[in-house]
Amino acid sequence: MADKMSREEAGRKGGQATAKNHDKEFYQEIGQKGGEATSKNHDKEFYQEIGEKGGEATSNNHDKEFYQEIGKKGGEATSDNHDKEFYQEIGKKGGEATSNNHDKEFYQEIGKKGGNATNRNND
Repeated sequence: MADKMSREEAGRKGGQATAKNHDKEFYQEIGQKGGEATSKNHDKEFYQEIGEKGGEATSNNHDKEFYQEIGKKGGEATSDNHDKEFYQEIGKKGGEATSNNHDKEFYQEIGKKGGNATNRNND
């Protein structure tokens, strides 16, 4: 009597066979179609929830050095692809968003902290 193949084994074999028959563009196309279908069926809260779960899982599996390394790689890739105007625009948007979300006391507090840090560094 033949042993039944596990679901995991069947999936692995199917994936290997598919990979032999298709190129990168095939996977890009089906990924795009899947993303479009998913976005039609789910709302903002769905994406927030799966993002939070993914972030928690990632943080449980990686240390500070991992985040420093991917941050460095991301920063380098971004700087290779964007010019000074890009950074000016995102800085402006960030400043506007921050000013819309904080009041005068917030800026007084961070100014005070910055001044104290500068004083400690100059002592």
